[in-house]
Amino acid sequence: MSMTDGDLAADLALEAGKILLELRETTQLTGKDLGDAGDARANAYLLQRLRAERPDDGLLSEESKDTEERLSKERTWIIDPVDGTREYGEGRHDWAVHVGLSMGGEPALGAVALPELGEVLRSDAPRTIPETPPLLRMVVSRSRPANEAVAVAKTLGAQLVPMGSAGAKAMAVIRGEADIYLHSGGQYEWDNCAPAAVAIGHGLHASRIDGSPLIYNNRDTYVPDLLICRKEHASRVLDEIAKLAQ
Repeated sequence: MSMTDGDLAADLALEAGKILLELRETTQLTGKDLGDAGDARANAYLLQRLRAERPDDGLLSEESKDTEERLSKERTWIIDPVDGTREYGEGRHDWAVHVGLSMGGEPALGAVALPELGEVLRSDAPRTIPETPPLLRMVVSRSRPANEAVAVAKTLGAQLVPMGSAGAKAMAVIRGEADIYLHSGGQYEWDNCAPAAVAIGHGLHASRIDGSPLIYNNRDTYVPDLLICRKEHASRVLDEIAKLAQ
């Protein structure tokens, strides 16, 4: 019997993560060269599995040439073989593997593997999210925090938590390491489809920073901004962002 979509997404993310860890342990490559090799190897594995097990679905990967074929599909898999290639190449823990499924443009299902932590978080198997601490924490880019995020964090009195990949940041909210992930520096659909699906599956808020819904499988895959947070913080964060735009 064929795997369910949820089981398939989780298995793909898990196995791609294992491939990436093994590559890093057995190669002499480092830095960008290791990142490029990891991207290529994980992407080849994910494409082969998806084409074999879901041949009628659309497919969008950061590491493959895009085609218009997916635009006519109700179901499109959106993958990022290594989210946080630099972090992976540097031997850090804050990188991820994204396997998302868009249905009718919505982030319907997803799995995000955190291979260094031995975890796969999935939209169809939500876990209990730890309670919010007294001091809010906003996860931001470790190299270039978005101006909007810094400004909103200051207004909310939130602590900034620098971290690498988009998937690691989004999963930090689920894991109880942060409460808000606000990004306005631009991403692409593969950067946040799976994380958004997993966040929504865990009862979190996920939207654009103007509050509009995240829509996937577009001709233009650019996603300018993103907000993932606990629902109880969403209105206040969106209000503060709106004030900055005035």
